[in-house]
Amino acid sequence: MLVLTVAAVALLCAWASWVRAGRLARKLDALTQSYWELRYDYTRLRSQVARLDPGEAEAEPAPPAAQGQVAFVPLASMKKKS
Repeated sequence: MLVLTVAAVALLCAWASWVRAGRLARKLDALTQSYWELRYDYTRLRSQVARLDPGEAEAEPAPPAAQGQVAFVPLASMKKKS
């Protein structure tokens, strides 16, 4: 009888976990969709602003990689020395 009770509790926990995982997957899908919509809107609005004020687009700072702040580190220098 104890084995049957433990099995029933385990099945109930598994079912509850399955339902929760489904809900979280739907929330993640909604968040991902919202993220891409926001990126699309941001890019569209930025291009509209650039069309309205062409001088503003040239005044934007360059990305950090273009400014020379990122340095190349060879993997050989990261090896542990024995």
